[in-house]
Amino acid sequence: MRIIFPTDENMGYLSRRGAHFGKAKYYTIITMENNQIVNVEGIENPGHGRGGCSNAVANIMALNPDALVVSGIGASPAKGFAQAGLRLFVDQHSPTIEQSIVRFSQNQLHTLDGQGTCSTH
Repeated sequence: MRIIFPTDENMGYLSRRGAHFGKAKYYTIITMENNQIVNVEGIENPGHGRGGCSNAVANIMALNPDALVVSGIGASPAKGFAQAGLRLFVDQHSPTIEQSIVRFSQNQLHTLDGQGTCSTH
């Protein structure tokens, strides 16, 4: 399973999570098998650019994710991910990916079904 975490630094699973997926500096991709991390990749967020949030959705989807874990997301990109069939989870408690992975593995994160967490989009 490939899980993407927006992050503000590129330090693998020790990275601090970004407060909003579209404004994070990096995307950290965690590949898990049997609830164990088997690979960690970090890539720079290419940004929204022209096309706004739809480009941000396309940027994430180009990484072939199975899930996206965010701290915050607007309604428009949340709807875009729902339409693309991506499982979107919210974790507003874990400061690092390492802690969020534990919560994810223990099914402690709730899913977002096309609704956002903030009203600025």
